Amino acid sequence: MEYKDTLNLPQTDFPMKANLNQREPEMLALWEREGLYTRLEESGKDKPLYILHDGPPYANGHIHIGHALNKTLKDIVLKVKRMEGFHAPYVPGWDCHGLPIELQVEKNLGSKKHQISKLEMRRECRSYAAKFVAIQRDEFKRLGILGDWENPYLTMNYEYEGLTAAELARFAHNGGLYRGRKPVHWCSSCVTALAEAEVEHADHTSPSIFVRFALREDLGKELPTLAGKQAYVVIWTTTPWTIPANLAIALHPEYDYVAVETEKGVLIVAEGLKDSFLATTGLSGQVIATFKAAVLERKLCKHPFYERDSVVLLGEHVTLEAGTGCVHTAPGHGQDDYELGLKEGLEIYNPVDNHGRYLKDIEFFGGQFVFDANQSVIDKLIEVEALLQTSKIVHSYPHCWRCKKPIIFRATEQWFISMKTNDLRDKALTAIDQVQWIPKWGRERIYGMIEKRPDWCVSRQRSWGVPITAFSCSDCGEYIADGTIMDHIAGIFKTESSDVWFDWSPEQLLPPGTACPKCGGHAFEKENDILDVWFDSGVSHAAVLEPNPKLRSPADLYLEGSDQHRGWFHSSLLESVGSRGVAPYKSVLTHGFVLDGQGRKMSKSVGNVVAPEDVIKKFGADILRLWCAAQDYRDDNRISQEILTRVAESYRRIRNTCRYILGNISDFDQDTETVPFSEMPEIDRWALHHLELLKERVLGTYQQLEFHSIYQDINTFCTIEMSAFYLDILKDRMYTSKADSLSRWSAQTVMHEILDTLVRLVAPILSFTADEVWRCMPGREVESVHLAAFPILNPEWKDDLLAARWERIIKVRADVSKALELARTAKVIGHSLDAAVAITAPPELQAFLREYRTELASIFIVSKAVLADDISAECWASENIEGLKVRVTAAPGIKCERCWIYSEELGTHTEHPTICPKCTQAVT
Repeated sequence: MEYKDTLNLPQTDFPMKANLNQREPEMLALWEREGLYTRLEESGKDKPLYILHDGPPYANGHIHIGHALNKTLKDIVLKVKRMEGFHAPYVPGWDCHGLPIELQVEKNLGSKKHQISKLEMRRECRSYAAKFVAIQRDEFKRLGILGDWENPYLTMNYEYEGLTAAELARFAHNGGLYRGRKPVHWCSSCVTALAEAEVEHADHTSPSIFVRFALREDLGKELPTLAGKQAYVVIWTTTPWTIPANLAIALHPEYDYVAVETEKGVLIVAEGLKDSFLATTGLSGQVIATFKAAVLERKLCKHPFYERDSVVLLGEHVTLEAGTGCVHTAPGHGQDDYELGLKEGLEIYNPVDNHGRYLKDIEFFGGQFVFDANQSVIDKLIEVEALLQTSKIVHSYPHCWRCKKPIIFRATEQWFISMKTNDLRDKALTAIDQVQWIPKWGRERIYGMIEKRPDWCVSRQRSWGVPITAFSCSDCGEYIADGTIMDHIAGIFKTESSDVWFDWSPEQLLPPGTACPKCGGHAFEKENDILDVWFDSGVSHAAVLEPNPKLRSPADLYLEGSDQHRGWFHSSLLESVGSRGVAPYKSVLTHGFVLDGQGRKMSKSVGNVVAPEDVIKKFGADILRLWCAAQDYRDDNRISQEILTRVAESYRRIRNTCRYILGNISDFDQDTETVPFSEMPEIDRWALHHLELLKERVLGTYQQLEFHSIYQDINTFCTIEMSAFYLDILKDRMYTSKADSLSRWSAQTVMHEILDTLVRLVAPILSFTADEVWRCMPGREVESVHLAAFPILNPEWKDDLLAARWERIIKVRADVSKALELARTAKVIGHSLDAAVAITAPPELQAFLREYRTELASIFIVSKAVLADDISAECWASENIEGLKVRVTAAPGIKCERCWIYSEELGTHTEHPTICPKCTQAVT
């Protein structure tokens, strides 16, 4: 008899080598053929609804690693919710309008860009965006993201554009929309206003200057020690180019100010900054007067080089953080300056054009670019003896997110949504406290932003976007932003697209009989500005969730990067609260950014970019998904070849565990061969106890959306509890027992339960591999694991007393393994089955081990294990368990040809003289 043919060796078609970059596309094709997402939707019809609303990525370029992290986290959440019993549809979206696409199209057109109309430019932009929607769609699908990819939402779809215009009309109806002259972030390179979310801060070197403004009147009446002395109010600024626009100087009403007699005259600064001011400028002097700011209120100073006044005003925004406590105020170039100027009736003066150059008629500096003019202004201040000190300072300065160039604050005519009208600010702050923020610090971050932000500038001076559907009267110049008219035009956009704004005449767009409310005129001109793209994406709750009968608003979850507190979370909140009075989301989850292995920001110039495409080619999408799950997404996360290799090693352990079990349950019939829990050996019940603990931890952690703990728990379970202990011990029982023995069926029952549970638990993360394993499992209930539910809890499997007993055994086993390793090194044995071990221990432990004396050899994977009262020969003494000693010798007897265990009873059976009695029983 060929005894090897009588062994129950593992049999499975499930390959050891993952070969993910080949198998995953095959699985995607299978999902397509089976209509997996459609079946998920059908199976969810009668289940409670869970809505994760997709924040739209920008339709420009290939996806980057941040996209991969974001989309994978969303997919994990949705797959978890489906397996928890929810109907969780996923409608992906894309942000299609805006400056980056327009600039890229201009670049592609070259000199032709000057020869085409706005309408033609928009058509080119629409085509460009559609191209990258198709590219990114395939890249996202390759990650294993399940969703309604055939029906995504695009902000450039006609219906969406119409609904965007309709949402703007709501603000016209409620009085929140207005046109005004205000300082806004302005990019002179891109020639447009920028939203808060389009501004990045980076280090910038600026000139730092201290300038003295001469007071026009003698202060002797209020401050006798200054009688007959020329006094100067000193300001500090890092934007010398704004001095030509200076109209006032602000002092804090509660600070004490001092007049210091110096070699440069009597200089007035805040008392709290006097010492630092003198140290920085190198001046010296004595304080000759101390007074409150009110003494100088409304006093006039001379502008350093123009024939006009600069009025001293009181402002709460003045601080003692730096400078002089006397703030240079140019209402056309700063938010605080603007608000003070508005309050005091100052002109909102802006002498700078759209390209960042002084207007031609500006004396001394006309036509100069403002940053270039810094030195010209400094030279002029030196000439008029107003400059006290100049130096260079490196500080955080706002830059354009697109062109990366420094930007300016300049007052222009723009369209705004008021934060005061309809109590938008207060309502938004109230709504924030009704939302669950994950992590909790997200609440403070967005609250602080909303609390301090200015009115929302929603207009942009570009071509590719949804037009602001306002008109101006040709006769009197009155601007008309009428909600009813805007609703009418929104209806046109829904069927014809917003392109018609640039094609049709005002007469074609306006309702018949429209007249100017001011002069009664009937001739109109269209507004040229388009909407801020953050308004576009911010209305997605209204344009996507509300109209779709399969969805609902507010969404259960918005999930994006932490930069979206000032971006999509922000604009969506303001739009929804401003138009509906509620937040568009119940919960908001934010994740950090992806950095390289050294913790540096990724940059093409540095050459440290990790592209999803490259990761998938080398490792596979499931490794990338496992990396996403392994991260504590609340922090910034690192990725590198080394990190991915470690993740791949963890993946290999999980895969090998699944493969080993598949091979050992290939002949298992769940219906007829399942062994009841009560009839199982202790070690099998121990395995189910730990499986139940794993289930509880993982299902609970999924509910808390803390995926990195799941990665650790499953990796530990497969490596420690399974591979290193339970499955290792099972091999002899599985391979050498009679195929239909109760002991083998018990092990198969447990292994089937472990695999079924494991595959369901990892399915949201290892989407491809879990389904590959599932389709190899005997007796599966549904075709794909993604159609299955999470495993049910079996609390009756938990047995803490049993677990505690086996914990003692595992500790003893660890020490026996150390002794075996030393014996192997000393060449006493080769394989552990070549060994016999004798153990002695303190009485209580010895008595405990005696209860398991018949199982110890199989637990230690040796041929013989005995408990001795004493060991006088050379032995190994445990360092962990006091009194435990282990002696390892060569096993007595002859090696069984079938199970390789040494037996002293070989040859007792005449028909099977070369195998042990246990094996003889199995083959007869």
